[in-house]
Amino acid sequence: MHITVEPSENYAILHLRGEFDTYYCPLLQEEIEGIQKTGVHHVVLNLRMVKFINSTALGAIIKASKALRAAGGALVIARPSAFCRDIIEKVGLDRVVPIYDTDEEAVAALRAGGPEASGEGAQIDIEKDPSSVLFTLTDKERLQHFIDQARSQNPVHGHAFGANWQGVGRMASLSENGLAFTWNGGKTDLSPFDMGQMLAVGTSLNVKFRLPLLQRGYCEARVEVDSLEERPDGVKVGATFQDIDDSTREAVRQYAEDMAFLKQELKKATGQEE
Repeated sequence: MHITVEPSENYAILHLRGEFDTYYCPLLQEEIEGIQKTGVHHVVLNLRMVKFINSTALGAIIKASKALRAAGGALVIARPSAFCRDIIEKVGLDRVVPIYDTDEEAVAALRAGGPEASGEGAQIDIEKDPSSVLFTLTDKERLQHFIDQARSQNPVHGHAFGANWQGVGRMASLSENGLAFTWNGGKTDLSPFDMGQMLAVGTSLNVKFRLPLLQRGYCEARVEVDSLEERPDGVKVGATFQDIDDSTREAVRQYAEDMAFLKQELKKATGQEE
């Protein structure tokens, strides 16, 4: 990543370009500290040319914001790329560091006295990121049983539940030991009770899931269901990793660690810390 500083008398605009990941966090800190040494404590981060940002980098932005506020200044974000805006809004960082569509709007906010971080009604649910979890039963005979059951109950829609079927759930939580997801049954026409029978405790699943802040495709693993909760609109499934390669486990561990850190920092910044 490259950072270009556009200085002014009372503020500075930092134009970031490239991939903003863990490796470049010290670079941002150095630039912020250098600006503050000149007596300037109002900064705009222009993220238009940042195509990727990870959780550690988001934490670095929070730290920079806190440092500037402690000196009577403020930090705002201008023109974030689509990827950056999506991630920033998804984790709730925009409630701490406001986003503006142009540099001019960002500078105007700083000149007006700086934006106030508002924690009103902020619900920071980082772990509940609505990411897709693709899953299928490891036991194909067991899967076939439920395929046949669905077809007998509703033959018209039986084609939606075939031998190569994969369910699509929504990630509820993730740790280095396992994950949890919710599932509404998709087009299987299964009732929550039937879904619970299909994904009963002890069931082995092959799963694929994404880590939104890591540049890679789907992570893959085999899990075993260890908890199941029936709900009016589906089920919530908890599962423990049984077979996962070392690099994926390490990526999951780092992701979970970063998310826990980022959640705590956001709570502090919005006054929600107990």
